[in-house]
Amino acid sequence: MTRVFVYGTLKRGGENHSWIAGQQFVRTSRTKPVYRMHDLGGYPGMVRDAQGLSIEGEIWDVDAAGLARLDVLEDVAGGEYERVEIELEGDEAAEGYLYLREVSGCRDCGACW
Repeated sequence: MTRVFVYGTLKRGGENHSWIAGQQFVRTSRTKPVYRMHDLGGYPGMVRDAQGLSIEGEIWDVDAAGLARLDVLEDVAGGEYERVEIELEGDEAAEGYLYLREVSGCRDCGACW
């Protein structure tokens, strides 16, 4: 199992939550304040930012098949997102998806999608 931090449409009640169905919800969590989240037109993208916020999200335990599905959804192979270690409050970490493309001109979402 891989511990994964989700912050947007994958969260419970989110439009893409079905992509994480069958995995194990652990708890809600927040990142360290080193990220920003931007509205990409119906879904968010989180990027590293020196003037970041503590982004709200959820932690899930995801099996290998589930992780492969998430990589497809997030277009890891196409270079839209990269799965990396996300710094969480309390000196914890989990894997998560950082947006790799340009965000200038995209609305800042604040700390919660």
